[in-house]
Amino acid sequence: MAFSADFSVVVAHRDFRRLFAPRLAVQAADGLFQVALASYVFFTPQRQATPTAAAATFATLLLPYTFAGPFAGVFLDRWRRRHVLVRTSLVRTVLVCLLALLTTLGVRGPAIFLIALVILSGGRFYMTTLSASLPHVVARRDLVMANSVWATSGSIVAMAGAALGLGLHQIWHTATPMMLMTACGYLLAAGLAALLHPDRLGPDRDQSAVPVRQAIGELVAGLVGGVRHLAERPAARRAIEVITVQRFCYGTGTIATLLLYRNYFHSPNSNGDAAMSGLAWAFAAGSLGYLVAALITPEVTPRIGKSNWIIISMAWSAVLGFALVAPYEAPPLVGGAFLIGMSAQSVKICVDTIVQENIDDAFRGRVFAFYDMLFNCAFVAAAAVASLTMPESGKSYAILFGVSLAYALAGLWYLRAVGWTRPAAGPVLPSIEPSVELAPIVVPIETAEYRSFD
Repeated sequence: MAFSADFSVVVAHRDFRRLFAPRLAVQAADGLFQVALASYVFFTPQRQATPTAAAATFATLLLPYTFAGPFAGVFLDRWRRRHVLVRTSLVRTVLVCLLALLTTLGVRGPAIFLIALVILSGGRFYMTTLSASLPHVVARRDLVMANSVWATSGSIVAMAGAALGLGLHQIWHTATPMMLMTACGYLLAAGLAALLHPDRLGPDRDQSAVPVRQAIGELVAGLVGGVRHLAERPAARRAIEVITVQRFCYGTGTIATLLLYRNYFHSPNSNGDAAMSGLAWAFAAGSLGYLVAALITPEVTPRIGKSNWIIISMAWSAVLGFALVAPYEAPPLVGGAFLIGMSAQSVKICVDTIVQENIDDAFRGRVFAFYDMLFNCAFVAAAAVASLTMPESGKSYAILFGVSLAYALAGLWYLRAVGWTRPAAGPVLPSIEPSVELAPIVVPIETAEYRSFD
């Protein structure tokens, strides 16, 4: 009901609707593109999924969101944002068409990942532009509602685009048509953004712009200042440290799940349809776990406390995750995906809130930017380690035991650091942005879209 009420308020703004439409088109296309890329790399008969390919894919998907986001604002305060939306979408359209041609020709190697990296970096730039434009199309009093509708709707359509990609793979058995549909989505977004007046989204021309070199220097200095401030706030620092370990473990599990479905549960030489269908069930279970966590965490934490809920979540990841994965059979693995997804989102919501509560407002944007970098780098690091240690089948009792032990030790360390605390008065605050991950096929896109540098 709250979402419906917020939605009805913000869509009353005509220009919000005009900005909202290209966002939906882009995020649906992004979800479809990620599935298309995964389909080409992992689920075609000519290619056997390997840990190295998985590491390269996840690095391509995550690194733009890790490093491009904080620096995008330096340029967005100088260029007409409506032009950025239109031109970025057009460039991405051309690049996706080029990628579709290369996949048709069966090209492999760095060229595929380089083009995909540029496409996804353009997506990071696009989403930052949209967020910077939002205050120009809704009243200040409606910004909180607009951000809520913005993030929730974006996550839903991204999942819908991914689901569409999973379905289309069963029909076409190739990534090329999906990439062409992605290009159509980006082209539609360009056309919708062009309906806005060129000056409607800013930046305001009466504001003097700082030189680019100075702005980048100030940004780096600001991030360093944020890290120093974080070091002086042990509650927030410990929360970020425990979620960094959790994210590394989650990334390792994601790589293993992908390889298990592609190379262990199904023949590596198959066309990949059955493997992708099975992986879709794990994907759905993990997404459902995220949803359940988002519903129950605000109810549980006022009773037992956020730190305690983090400890419990890490504990069940260690014990139940190991118990359900150890048989190395698909049905219990789906159950494990649900529980691990629920644990990951529970920890994320609690950590976000602890950071919000313990960081001064003047440093909050910079600390969250650093937090986002650690969050994504931990996943990429897990993929890199997996590429060196994990067998192509994905089955490894040693790695499973190591991940479970890491969950347990991180939980025990956090328990020793903060103790078993009594809950503070008041409910858990909402996360700055709902973190709905498309797991395990589509990589979590965790961003600080509307977190500003103060």
